[in-house]
Amino acid sequence: MSLISYGTGETATPPDAIANNGFWPDLDAADFRDAERIDSTATEARFEQALRVAMADINRQLAPFQEEQQANGVATAAEIPRAGWQCEGHHKLLYRRAVYATALASLLERYRDYSATGEGDERGEAKDLAADDYRRDARWAVSEILDESHAVVELI
Repeated sequence: MSLISYGTGETATPPDAIANNGFWPDLDAADFRDAERIDSTATEARFEQALRVAMADINRQLAPFQEEQQANGVATAAEIPRAGWQCEGHHKLLYRRAVYATALASLLERYRDYSATGEGDERGEAKDLAADDYRRDARWAVSEILDESHAVVELI
């Protein structure tokens, strides 16, 4: 007896990098798939769309920060001055985390499960909770780029 696995191999040609706005780094769709361990259930087109939408969302959130940096003569994220405790590529790393987490949250919400049974619903709810965690991670990464606290508390 033999087992033939379908759709688990690598694609013949890796997808092209997704061009960004020139300030933030371009995104590598293959890196996203590897970093977040996305299996072949999500099509190339679906996860590339999720990445593009996430990139647009994070770029919008960081637009004032980007404009401020550019006004100070910083041309790209790699040139953003960093504090002594920050590692090389600190801002680029956080940017990728924000985009990847946003894209993965979107994918998790759309690929709940194939099963229509009660067990499938339970797994779907678990994926919704995971999506919320990824959205939180994205928000924290954006906050760290902006040098803001992770939580905002107001006295009512």
